[in-house]
Amino acid sequence: MPVNRRRFLALAMGFPAVASASVTAPASPPPVSDIVATILSHAATPRHSNELWVLIDDKEAVLSIFRGNTLIERFAPISLGTGGARTQRVRGDSTTPLGEFRVYRFNRQSKWHIFIGIDYPTPPHARMALETGIYSQADYEAYFDEYRRYGFPPQDTALGGAIGIHGIGTSDPEIHGRYHWTQGCIAVNNQQIERIASLVDVGTRVVIR
Repeated sequence: MPVNRRRFLALAMGFPAVASASVTAPASPPPVSDIVATILSHAATPRHSNELWVLIDDKEAVLSIFRGNTLIERFAPISLGTGGARTQRVRGDSTTPLGEFRVYRFNRQSKWHIFIGIDYPTPPHARMALETGIYSQADYEAYFDEYRRYGFPPQDTALGGAIGIHGIGTSDPEIHGRYHWTQGCIAVNNQQIERIASLVDVGTRVVIR
């Protein structure tokens, strides 16, 4: 049986390690719920039969576009962040954020050929950041103040930003085909990003799991 700290102290002092109502152990903080993981558990289903939406699968390195439950196109391989993919990322860790997002902007003059921005960090990401101590209460309130003012989330907080789907620009196609190389975005080749940009629009739902 593993020896926890309380049992170790009891053994070392020659006392039996028994549970007692008279002994008050320090209260453990409640576990932080992974709100984003909960959302993801039911995100990969269409909102209605005609919804056009995007599913990005980290483990399979595949980007799929659906109309309802019907697969429209599939793009592989794709590249994600060198830091892997997680529900909670922070600025500079090169992690691709998992979650449910919406397209909110296009940049057709990007160095990555075309950049399709998604609305990371979402309110659930901000809430998790508050609960884990990445955001202070002031940070959390400032996040929503800026979101309400501009209509999209702030991109310069501790959670980072500028996450989207983009091409490779002038980067090496061979590296793209063999490695995850981005700083957190989802990359496809230049021909694929042109096709994706022709299919999706501002407001299109994007699920990264």
